[in-house]
Amino acid sequence: MDKSKTNTTWTVAALLLGLFMAALDQTIVSTAMPTIIGEFGDFEMLVWVFSAYMIASVIATPIFGKLSDMYGRKRFFVMGLIVFLIGSILCGMATNMIELILFRALQGIGGGAIMPLCFAVIFDIFPPEKRGKMNGLFGAVFGLSSVFGPLAGAYFTDQIDWRWVFYINVPLGIIALILLGLHYKETVNKVKQVIDWAGVALLTATILSLMFALELGGSGKYAWGSVEIVSLFAGSVVFLILFLLVERKAVNPIVSLHLFKNKVFTASQAASFLYGAIMIAGATYIPIFVQGVYGGSASAAGQTLTPMMLGVVASSVIGGRFVGKFLFRNIMLVSALVLVISLSLLGTINVDTERWVVTMYMVFVGLGIGVSFVVFNIATLHGISPQHKGAATSMVVFFRTIGSALGVTIFGVIQTAQMKSNIAKVIPDAQQAEALSDPQALLQPAVRSMFDAEMLKKLTGGLADSIAFIFQWSLVLPILAGLLVLLMGRANVGQEKSAEPIRSFE
Repeated sequence: MDKSKTNTTWTVAALLLGLFMAALDQTIVSTAMPTIIGEFGDFEMLVWVFSAYMIASVIATPIFGKLSDMYGRKRFFVMGLIVFLIGSILCGMATNMIELILFRALQGIGGGAIMPLCFAVIFDIFPPEKRGKMNGLFGAVFGLSSVFGPLAGAYFTDQIDWRWVFYINVPLGIIALILLGLHYKETVNKVKQVIDWAGVALLTATILSLMFALELGGSGKYAWGSVEIVSLFAGSVVFLILFLLVERKAVNPIVSLHLFKNKVFTASQAASFLYGAIMIAGATYIPIFVQGVYGGSASAAGQTLTPMMLGVVASSVIGGRFVGKFLFRNIMLVSALVLVISLSLLGTINVDTERWVVTMYMVFVGLGIGVSFVVFNIATLHGISPQHKGAATSMVVFFRTIGSALGVTIFGVIQTAQMKSNIAKVIPDAQQAEALSDPQALLQPAVRSMFDAEMLKKLTGGLADSIAFIFQWSLVLPILAGLLVLLMGRANVGQEKSAEPIRSFE
């Protein structure tokens, strides 16, 4: 094997390791949280352990994508790894919930560089005809991390110490850094660049306003119609308008608006947004269904996602092999059809549905979602010039994450309203019915023990029906995605030039 192939192999290994580490961190923490809450207290701040990471990651993603176009991928990928590792070490050393939340935000900044730049580097070092298989491999790693995350988190928490759910990143990250340092050599344009600081500030303000509104709205302290939440939403709109005005005149805009003139690119971003919402619907409400209706434990409910993620892995690998042979549009139309069928089936679940049936439905959801990781990552770059590839690939991650955030909020409002209506039919006491309308209430053994078997079945039936109602509403998403991918026309991998990588190995 010549030196160039050796460098490529070890670089891919480093990228896979970095992606696995960043993706693992999104799931491994969840199983340790009950233990962390028991040690630190401050249960009401639990959601911010996850939200801080997501918000920081969403902000960092497009910024690092653009900077990598300007100054090279390697330095920012390495920077992302180092920031992520520092955040991991500090999370493991946290002594209270405030510290943990702040350090999780630092981790999120690193993760915002790692995930999009993994795919950008792949597009740099592989010709178009090989990118499908590589993206399938990376999509599979993302799916597998979701399977192993809860298992690893449970092992470290129960057998060693919860702090190791963060410390485990250190050896993985160090190996990735060494491999990148030794084997990833890139050629970088030395032309002096101008950073769009105004764009960075306005984009950050837009995302912070939106994400804080979504995270705080509907909580016990802030109703959706409260002055604070309405102001945050209004602020996000104002900042977005200002951001768009600034970007139109910027020399090196953080988000190049002209990219959206490419209909394949635009369709990919919009459909990624919808797929993010579809995935979060399954990942959020099926565990609640299992725990609330079947009475399973929290860990058992989390493991219910394993079939879906295995479906994601299988679909990513298969999609990686098909993407070079078929039109982007045709592959995604099949994906959308699979999701329409699987979400329709999930829309029929009720208190009497057997668990294996729900498992099969989740497998099909995973099969429908997985191929999107491959197709949208590749289709996004169709007709995009090399100097914008980092920014373009970051947009896929950005829109998928925003879709997940908006999806979980909208679905939460719909499910809570339906749950409240269902419970009111069973519990005549308005105050008690209001308390039980929170889907989390029926997950608590103390609450379940208050009712006899017949009444509990009626209540869990109301929960099951409200979750089925969510999946019935979610059918709109794959239908819209199917319409959007029609805009891709006859675009495929074969239309891309099989040129040498723009940042070649020395």
